Amino acid sequence: MNTIKLDERLARIESLLLAQKKVLTTEEACDYTGMSRSYLYKLTSTGAIPHCKPTGKLIYFDIDLLNEWLLNNQQDSHFQVEDKNRITTSNKR
Repeated sequence: MNTIKLDERLARIESLLLAQKKVLTTEEACDYTGMSRSYLYKLTSTGAIPHCKPTGKLIYFDIDLLNEWLLNNQQDSHFQVEDKNRITTSNKR
């Protein structure tokens, strides 16, 4: 098997395993979200992202809270906007 394909398959397996964990380390959270370590640290230092520091040093992320935070401020598709407009218009009649 091609080395590149093997690396791709391994990366997919690792991402599936990450999704099964309840708590992520900073490095795992970077891999999971695709964010750089420095940006993730910036978000934690400003309190913009939910995290835990049980020992006061190491940072951990609850994957459910991380997913909720990632899906914050969801943008509606054009179809969803049209549906909302149609419903609003029909309710005014």
